[in-house]
Amino acid sequence: MENQKSLTSAELSQLWGSYMNASLINTVLTYFLEKSEDEEIVQVIKEAHTLSESTLQSIANIFEQEGEPLPVAFTDEDVNPEAPRLYTDNFFLQYINQLGMLGMTATTAAISMATRKDIYRFFSELYHSFNVLHENSVSVLLSKGLLTVPPTIPTLDTVDFVKKQNFLTGWFGERRPLLAQEIALLFTNIQRNALGTAVLIGFSQVAKSKEVRKYMLRGIDIAKKQVNVFSELLEGSDVPVPMGGDAMVTNSNEVSPFSDKLMMYHTTGMIVQGIGFYGFSISTNTRRDIAAAYTRLTGEILLYAEDGANMMIENEWLEEPPRMVDREELANTRNRKE
Repeated sequence: MENQKSLTSAELSQLWGSYMNASLINTVLTYFLEKSEDEEIVQVIKEAHTLSESTLQSIANIFEQEGEPLPVAFTDEDVNPEAPRLYTDNFFLQYINQLGMLGMTATTAAISMATRKDIYRFFSELYHSFNVLHENSVSVLLSKGLLTVPPTIPTLDTVDFVKKQNFLTGWFGERRPLLAQEIALLFTNIQRNALGTAVLIGFSQVAKSKEVRKYMLRGIDIAKKQVNVFSELLEGSDVPVPMGGDAMVTNSNEVSPFSDKLMMYHTTGMIVQGIGFYGFSISTNTRRDIAAAYTRLTGEILLYAEDGANMMIENEWLEEPPRMVDREELANTRNRKE
């Protein structure tokens, strides 16, 4: 592994995405810090806020050295720390917990694509920071009795081997009980959708644009529908289902803590993450009806994501990621000059 003169496309894309996400999180956490009242939760938020600030600075330094333009991302104009409390302290803590998990997932991918020593080291250290953040958030959740853990299953007496083809089926006839892996993924996908629903409920109450409010309400309906699908699959094997997240949102609806631009970017970001987790769930599933459910629901949120991207483009909120030069455009520009 050697240092190269230029960043590879993989490294550039991962750094750019990490900067945008760190900017978003830094802005959101500025509001969380202002509103959180529980001292233990405040400490976890501060840790996450410090991490996002250091990430922004590190990537800014790399971009400056490489001569890459720094994204505009999000600024003080996108947050109003003086706005009334929109979410509870429990929500803040659950949000940080998910942040740690998503951060580990994203940095793992970035590490696997890095070839320069400095970039590899940066993402490796960032992974460790997210790992510590996640561990600390889990500890506080446990101490407060707020951590919802995946269910346990009875211990089998012996090892067995699959003997029938109906191990793979699920539409007709007798369905086999869920595997531990299937339970774990259904359970965590419900948790993510429940937290996402809470995020969207809050956004729908305070968004300035009627169009954005309608988009958030549509997302709430989709998330709740998908939670119902996953819950029915768990209940079909007598597995307990985690609770929803409506109680984590206050009744504030007069002043928004966030800009509509930030809320739309946050929402489309959650969709992208959801698609990734559904794809992983499909790849590890063996019961066809469950894989089909994930596939169907993925198609639904892909359409939702496309509509969100179109809204952001119309409002000039969507910042373009680094891309290859358009050779035809360069040639046409030269022709016009001549």
